Amino acid sequence: MLRFHLAFLLAFALLHSAFGQDAPVGLLTADDLLNMHQKLSKCPEEPWRSIPWKTSVLEAQREAATTGKPILIWAMDGHPLGCT
Repeated sequence: MLRFHLAFLLAFALLHSAFGQDAPVGLLTADDLLNMHQKLSKCPEEPWRSIPWKTSVLEAQREAATTGKPILIWAMDGHPLGCT
């Protein structure tokens, strides 16, 4: 997600520098971009952010064995924006 935000910021910076201070109608201004970035940024109130997610199945298996907790494996196939 961070890569997406960085790519978006870079694209905006390039467009902004190409068109100067007076952006054509329909393009985002710097204030619009900052406002959108704040809305898309991580929100600490979301409960799923407090879960200690693991990206390694082996690491999760070791921790589950020592704590006696189950493992939830979330897997998907295909493009993340069009799950198949």
